[in-house]
Amino acid sequence: MAASTSREAAVHLTPLGPDVSLCVGDEHASVATVFFNGSDVLLVDALGSAADARRLRDLLCRQMGKTVRMMVFTHFMSDHIAGLTVFPEAMTVAHRNYRHTFLSQNRRVDAFYREPQVVFDSAMRIGWGRHELRLLHNPGKTLDHLSVDVPTADLVCVGDNIVGSIVYLSKADPAQIRTAIGRARQFGRGTVVGGHIGAFDATVLDNALHYLEHLRRTVVTLRAQADAGPLGERIAAIPMDACLAPGVEPTDFERIWHQRNLEAIDAQGIFELDTYLARPTEVA
Repeated sequence: MAASTSREAAVHLTPLGPDVSLCVGDEHASVATVFFNGSDVLLVDALGSAADARRLRDLLCRQMGKTVRMMVFTHFMSDHIAGLTVFPEAMTVAHRNYRHTFLSQNRRVDAFYREPQVVFDSAMRIGWGRHELRLLHNPGKTLDHLSVDVPTADLVCVGDNIVGSIVYLSKADPAQIRTAIGRARQFGRGTVVGGHIGAFDATVLDNALHYLEHLRRTVVTLRAQADAGPLGERIAAIPMDACLAPGVEPTDFERIWHQRNLEAIDAQGIFELDTYLARPTEVA
């Protein structure tokens, strides 16, 4: 039992500013942003596995003597809501379209599901100690996506509208992701917290847009070359480095999700509409 207890405590917090820290879990490198108000805690997102969530509970509640009072979810996918299983006393906040997102994801974990107690449509504000969290509906990767703007901490949580310096396209409208990232840029915050990997400086939003646009252009070109060989093989061979912004060194996690993008592009016909719209105008 001692070894198990030690393992359960194997998470740490990285400070992002006064009364706000970041926890990155082992599973999916999913994050939780932790806001402190005395002995009370608010989480934005809640990690990707029950084991990671238990470790965070052990750190916050047993070791630090805090109580998690509230959880806000940037979107209701299973790899961000595992804390629902271990913080049953916390009030939960999500966008009204949360159920659509939960049901439409690729890898649903029904055991993590719990109905949020507070839902909203467009925007709401939460005061939490020294901080004010401004929740804005910002659909991109999913229909329920939120941006959580925290001007008092000079940061914004954007969930899976970015995945590090790239984006993930499966079951999403690329144009909607582009618009969502553009909205997040308008906040002008110095720190951007994604749904995975951790926190970044503001240039990560430009990097994600660069990746999205260069991947789109490449796929449109390949789709337009009807006689150039099997399309799936050509899409699968798109090199990640050719899509990245100058100077970006991808993590192993980002490389994995680039490959998943290529699989989704082929299987789901992503950018087919862009290819059709880009065709030369036919002259009667």
